[in-house]
Amino acid sequence: MIEPIIDSRVIEQLKQLLKNARHIVITCHLSPDGDALGSTLGLCRVLRNMGKDAHVVVPDQVPRALMFIPSVRDVVVYTMAQLRGRFLVRNADLIFCLDFNTLKRIDKLGEVIEMSNAPRVLIDHHLNPDNVFDVKISFPHLSSTCEVVYRTLMQMALLRYVDTEVAQCLYVGMMTDTGNFTYSSDYPEIYEIVAHLVSYRINKQWLYNMAMNTFSADSLRLQGYALSEKMQVFPEAGAALITLTREELERFNYREGDTEGLVDKPLCAPEVQWVMFLREDADQINVACRSEGDFSVSEICSRYFGGGGHKNAAGGDFKGTMEEAVEVFHRVLADYGN
Repeated sequence: MIEPIIDSRVIEQLKQLLKNARHIVITCHLSPDGDALGSTLGLCRVLRNMGKDAHVVVPDQVPRALMFIPSVRDVVVYTMAQLRGRFLVRNADLIFCLDFNTLKRIDKLGEVIEMSNAPRVLIDHHLNPDNVFDVKISFPHLSSTCEVVYRTLMQMALLRYVDTEVAQCLYVGMMTDTGNFTYSSDYPEIYEIVAHLVSYRINKQWLYNMAMNTFSADSLRLQGYALSEKMQVFPEAGAALITLTREELERFNYREGDTEGLVDKPLCAPEVQWVMFLREDADQINVACRSEGDFSVSEICSRYFGGGGHKNAAGGDFKGTMEEAVEVFHRVLADYGN
């Protein structure tokens, strides 16, 4: 049995907001992943099934690897359609903020949302959410925002609006944010939720192949280069480091999502307990970390890169050069090395 964990007063508050809302905007973080898109699109479908005028507005482009998710082509990409995005936010009487804990995570879209008078509802699973939300539903110990969305719908008695499309969206988010249920998923209730989603006759194998086992030729070449030429292993510290500069990314015609899953690969080596992947973006270094067992990369990302996440999967950003970011990695080795 799935226990109701959301405070009943919060549920009642959200019910009232939803009852009075007609035009609803749902958004998620920059560089949306499977959980961000699955949760926003799944919730949007539920709201539309209820008769609401609901739209998903995301801060930047959707990775091509996730274009298979149902209704993803209906998403309004703010960097490509600012007038449309601003109109939807200004016209909204309720805004859902999914899979992020601070408006800084949605870049310039955050400024537009901050100016809106519409109530803001947070549904998330990251630590330390900001105090800019009128309703907070945040459970960092849960697998994914998609799971939090499901539990919210359950406690609001809205599961009757779930259909196959919603089930596909929520399943993709739960699957991708747990590495196909290999981490952040060691409790029985998550599989009760999965069982319910599967009952809608979703094609689990197809969803897995599309989300986690489908890559372009350029992506395969880039990841092969990263592993053969750019991966460094530090067995005495149980660590591995991968770096990719802008020049290297452009050499392989990089597009958003082409390095998805790369950070997990070094963990296949028995001597590697944790991994840091540094990717040079336009104005910063993107930091992604993964680990196994009790080693907390969330602590590392929070302490050194202003980020965070989960014990075994976390990330952050670094304002500086790649060389400086690598120096920080070596400081981490000195502080956390075995």
